[in-house]
Amino acid sequence: MLNSTPQILVESGYRKALDLAKSHYENFPVVSLLIPTKFRKDIAIIYWFARTADDYADEGNDSLSVKLEKLQDFEERLISLLKDYSTNQFEAALKNTIVIRKLNPEYFFNLLKAFKQDVIKTRYADFSEVMDYCSNSANPVGRILLELFDVRNDKAFYYSDRICTALQLTNFIQDTKIDFLKGRIYYPIDEMGKFGVNEKMFEMKEISFNLKKLIEFSVNRTQSLFDEGKSLLEFLSGRFKYEITWTIKGGEEILRKIRGVDFDVFTKRPVLTKTDYLKLLFKSFIS
Repeated sequence: MLNSTPQILVESGYRKALDLAKSHYENFPVVSLLIPTKFRKDIAIIYWFARTADDYADEGNDSLSVKLEKLQDFEERLISLLKDYSTNQFEAALKNTIVIRKLNPEYFFNLLKAFKQDVIKTRYADFSEVMDYCSNSANPVGRILLELFDVRNDKAFYYSDRICTALQLTNFIQDTKIDFLKGRIYYPIDEMGKFGVNEKMFEMKEISFNLKKLIEFSVNRTQSLFDEGKSLLEFLSGRFKYEITWTIKGGEEILRKIRGVDFDVFTKRPVLTKTDYLKLLFKSFIS
């Protein structure tokens, strides 16, 4: 155990977290040039926390009980580091960021709650259950970033939640095939019934008409959340505003690509290319 962590260990954690953030594909830039230098290491270590928990919940061939044990251990380590007991350089850096930037620790616990839920819950009765999941899996990330940039406004939090939920839903649609292979379906059961979709359709190599209609409905609803959430930009300024604009456009571009393939997310997973990122960055400055 490490108490009164040396600064050299903290900086080592930040460096390794930055390397991790740069090495993973996401639908939005994790650490970009739009983020002021002084905040990049904070965002990187927050990403390390979320990425690590996600890997515990999703990666490898561990049994459900082992995955839950790993997540519980990770939660206990979070509790310990908040009490100034870190077991490695990543934890030391995370504690430093939470304290220095005055972040609400509850958001980190909410993220872990969502990862645990991913292990044990694979179906959702209705959209309210999906929204509840997003309130822990996605929305805390946006609130953490707002606090990082000292934006602590209830309306800003509300609009941020809409954007983060939209980003999460975009990822669900994008990963329909991947999630199904992992045993998960995020499309609500009642909506599947409404569109005449059953689980057998997810196994088909060619997407059915009914499934297309369900995905189209989901894409349109997700776009509506993006549209409402854009009011967040009124609370932001400078490079951070451009960063969030870029992030929103990244999510919307994925939706555009899904429409472009007639909602067939099974044949080819829609992703953003480097060219897409550059075009969206340009649009972020002129929009």
